[in-house]
Amino acid sequence: MQLSKTEEQLMQYLWKLEKAFMKDLLDIYPEPKPAVTTVATLLKRMIGKGFVDYKTYGKSREYFPLVKKEDYFSRHVNGLIKTFFNDSASQFASFFTRKTDLTKEELEELKSIIDQEIKNK
Repeated sequence: MQLSKTEEQLMQYLWKLEKAFMKDLLDIYPEPKPAVTTVATLLKRMIGKGFVDYKTYGKSREYFPLVKKEDYFSRHVNGLIKTFFNDSASQFASFFTRKTDLTKEELEELKSIIDQEIKNK
């Protein structure tokens, strides 16, 4: 299951804060801040999707992510590879290295990472 763009933005804030009350979430939003009801609706949907949960303290709820940022990003990248690159990581890597403005140093760093992964396998 995926998050909408607005849910994803809220999730980014939750990952950054690690856990937060409604006030904390509203504080981290830039101006113009969304309405409390808007954030509450987003959180309710995200709880339903299994991305967020909360602990109750009196009448307050402290929200926290159930999905790690790295896991969410990995799922997105794998979906992208499957959908746009015929499920071929090498086609994705070829596109990524040719169509982005990577410096020589960044390409060398990627090569080093790949070389290390090859050694590990």
